[in-house]
Amino acid sequence: MTQAEYKNWQIETDEDGVVWLGFDKAESSANTLSRDVIEELETIIAGLKSSKQTGLIIHSLKPGGFIAGADVKEFTKVENQSQALELIKRGQAIMDMIEALRFPTVAMIHGFCLGGGMELALACRYRVISDDSKTKLGLPEVLLGIHPGFGGVVRLTRLIGGMKAMDMMLTGRAVSSSAAKRLGVADVSVPLRHLKKAAKYTVLNGPEPHKPAFLDSITNNSIVRPILANIMRKKVSARAPEKHYPAPYALIDLWTNHFDGKQKMLEAEARSVAELITGSTAQNLVRVFFLQDRMKSLGTEISFKPSHVHVVGAGVMGGDIASWLALRGFNVTLQDTEPARIATAIKRAHKLFTKKLKKPRLQQAAMDRLTPDTKMMGVPHADVVIEAIFENADAKKKLYAELEPRMKPGALLATNTSSIPLEDLTDGLKHPDKLVGLHFFNPVAKMQLVEVVRGESTSDETIKKAAAFTKAMNRLPLIVKSSPGFLVNRVLMPYIMEAMLLEAEGVPIEEIDRAAKSFGMPMGPIILADTVGLDICLHVAKILSENMPIETPKKLQDLVDAGNLGKKSGKGFYDHAGKKPEPSSKAPEGYRAPDDLADRMILRLVNECAACLQEGVVEDSDLLDAGVIFGTGFAPFKGGPAKYAHDRGVNDVKLSLEKMKNNHGERFTANEGFRKI
Repeated sequence: MTQAEYKNWQIETDEDGVVWLGFDKAESSANTLSRDVIEELETIIAGLKSSKQTGLIIHSLKPGGFIAGADVKEFTKVENQSQALELIKRGQAIMDMIEALRFPTVAMIHGFCLGGGMELALACRYRVISDDSKTKLGLPEVLLGIHPGFGGVVRLTRLIGGMKAMDMMLTGRAVSSSAAKRLGVADVSVPLRHLKKAAKYTVLNGPEPHKPAFLDSITNNSIVRPILANIMRKKVSARAPEKHYPAPYALIDLWTNHFDGKQKMLEAEARSVAELITGSTAQNLVRVFFLQDRMKSLGTEISFKPSHVHVVGAGVMGGDIASWLALRGFNVTLQDTEPARIATAIKRAHKLFTKKLKKPRLQQAAMDRLTPDTKMMGVPHADVVIEAIFENADAKKKLYAELEPRMKPGALLATNTSSIPLEDLTDGLKHPDKLVGLHFFNPVAKMQLVEVVRGESTSDETIKKAAAFTKAMNRLPLIVKSSPGFLVNRVLMPYIMEAMLLEAEGVPIEEIDRAAKSFGMPMGPIILADTVGLDICLHVAKILSENMPIETPKKLQDLVDAGNLGKKSGKGFYDHAGKKPEPSSKAPEGYRAPDDLADRMILRLVNECAACLQEGVVEDSDLLDAGVIFGTGFAPFKGGPAKYAHDRGVNDVKLSLEKMKNNHGERFTANEGFRKI
């Protein structure tokens, strides 16, 4: 065999008879197991079956990682279960061929090893990995609405025990090199400079392959499995109901019912994935995966690598923005008029660094990148200045008058305003083209979306730089037009206000939140409002009501006036004094919620999304779906509000709105933007 024989693979045999099979997918920045890659691999492995080689080492020729998984684009081309089953069984057959080779096989891993790449590694006798921070191993298929299908479930449960394997697969999380070695997923972990030597040593010396410890192996016992399965189902159901996300439950059933027979388990694994991958949940989650990729691409149109960021405002948002940036490697100066606020923000930052960075030296390095600043000393050095003070246009403009003369040429001035149009903030600026919105969401360390807000004066270059900066901090940029509430707050507020109007009509808040969660929202709108802060909800609602038909419920005003602001004050619509929020009053026994309860809330949100499309707040319905999913948590398995309206039927949505308009008022008038869905 010669290197020229294959498009995606390179083969070399060294002087000791060890075959080095290098993977370098053509015309791709990352290695994925596409159809043509698998076909070539099948031919190569078939040719090695009868050879007398010493061993096989599979490695990546790309510097970024081993294998990122299957080619997700091919998921969208699967038309039916029989076609899916054929593809999965072919993948399984190749993994079986690798496992059956008579000589030692090693997966030599540096960087990411995920999904199908992990399944290929599990088919090898050994896994030799670099102890680099970039090395991550995992089976994240559940995040796409499926579970491993190339034998990953079968092999991982046998390798490290059912409990540990199922935890990896049910969470979809990737583990570090040290965790992989500790779990037994990796046999050898060495510094990158020794990786090739360690891989060859393993082939030539053939150590005993890893086997699970006694207690780990017991978790696969036929008597123990059902007990553990019940525990797993309860744990999963707390965050992912089966009717919305069937994959974790299918995975649990697969392990529980079929572990005792390897071949039968492989067959059941293939059938299960074939059924899941053609279902609506997987198809919509795959769509969300590509929407996420599209948002990431918005940050690649220009090369902009700021090193110093100056943040003004050390409150919850400003302080957390500063700490996130320091965590991501930026040098940050944090300014506030009150040193005590900065001190509080620094304490929160230390907690974040301790949680995210396991090594003390890395924690200290992050702390060293975050510098208190009460005198604007960091402004002249900053590539980006982020204003995160309270929501008052005059106060912001006064601050800009102090900041702009101190800023270096080319630096961006960004505002974290959540609702004020940028046009209201440009008075007095000498360079209004450099002003851009960077609207983060709370909690900053968890929410992936950042709205990049384009004002009338904002230049294209500024927008591209802001998007590149957002991507550099490991966040998803969404470019939105400057308008009240931008996208996320604008569509979220009618949804929350409608929920409060329902409460005013006598619908118990538990029923309101239960209906939203049953639809697929991560939490109900009333508990969400309590969590965000009722004062913030009221403030945003009042701003938006100047331009939108939003009615602010009297009870919201009364609660804020009484200082009952929700979770942060201990009481709002719910009582937050105990471990679990308690409603102020329970639903009467036998209570029946209105038939249109969910529609009143969800279709207010969907209708406002249509208005945003009509007004060009976002470029198209795909980016709208991405923004609302990552900004509000809108049910990902439904694909986003526009996709939901499309799947339900736009005419049905409009008819439902018309009916609710007749019953509840003009706020349910269907927007013309539905023609763009």
